[in-house]
Amino acid sequence: MKTKQQNKRSLHLTKSMQGLFLNFLSLFTLLKYPSIKKDYRYFIRDNYYSRLLQTKYLIADYIFKKEYKTIQYYGEFQQELTFILPFAYWHHLNGTLKKTISCKDTKELYFFSNNHEERYSERDAVSNYGSYEVPNMTHSISYSYTKWARVPLKEHYHNDTFRYDKPTLVIANKYNIEWDELPVNFFDIETLDEIITKYKDKYQIVYNRPLSRHIVQDNSEILELHEYEWLRENHPEVILISDLYKQHSASVNNFNHLQLLVYANCSHFISVHGGTGALASYFGGNNIILSKKGIEQYFNEYATIFPSLSGARIHHAKTKSDIFRYLEEYY
Repeated sequence: MKTKQQNKRSLHLTKSMQGLFLNFLSLFTLLKYPSIKKDYRYFIRDNYYSRLLQTKYLIADYIFKKEYKTIQYYGEFQQELTFILPFAYWHHLNGTLKKTISCKDTKELYFFSNNHEERYSERDAVSNYGSYEVPNMTHSISYSYTKWARVPLKEHYHNDTFRYDKPTLVIANKYNIEWDELPVNFFDIETLDEIITKYKDKYQIVYNRPLSRHIVQDNSEILELHEYEWLRENHPEVILISDLYKQHSASVNNFNHLQLLVYANCSHFISVHGGTGALASYFGGNNIILSKKGIEQYFNEYATIFPSLSGARIHHAKTKSDIFRYLEEYY
């Protein structure tokens, strides 16, 4: 039996080895991507290390294939959707998923998990820093799809309840503090008015901007855009998901469940940067994502990981004019 001193020495050696590998990968990343910002190269390095670390599970994942993997996450919603959920689904398909642990109101996302625990009531954006247990642990210029499987949310939640006479167009908005600054990526009332006026005859428009009482929050405070009453007064033909939530409270488990049911019947989305755009990318069709700022566009993720979520066509709009150009071309 190991003494405490031996355990400490073993842990120290493990951390030392990790440090050596990370230093080597830092040099490798610098040589391979010399033009990328130094701060962003750390993201690439960490993803390389997390993939390398998966070698310790080769026997468990490919030979024994017993239920052993517990996946726990309570970080940013977007990264849960793009990295964690597909990793968990791969283990489900592989027969090696034992348990999933996440935040409140996530059971419907992990519908395939036979043992899902909703442990956390808040998200912590830095909670996964230093953890390398997921092959794609953070943003990167490239991704590994070896242990990553497309989660069939659209097929699983397809329904006849949220169907309308016209095709559905979901406008998925947010108005949050971003990077400790005022909101950057959002649709203002003027833009909403132009979109709705132009497309309300062709589509049944459903508007979604989750409020703080609807979802588990992280470090991004939700602010008030004052568009709900404006929509009711000026565009009563628009369906508000917040109103649907009240109407169907007896038949849906939570707000996330409702979003999945509504989105599953839609193939036309206009969304914004972050988890809002990632969720809308899970349902195929076309998704225009407004992203004026963010590491996602620096790493070109709207052409890699986002379309991989469902095969959706992702149209990255950097400006208001881009939004209407894509609308004209694809909607």
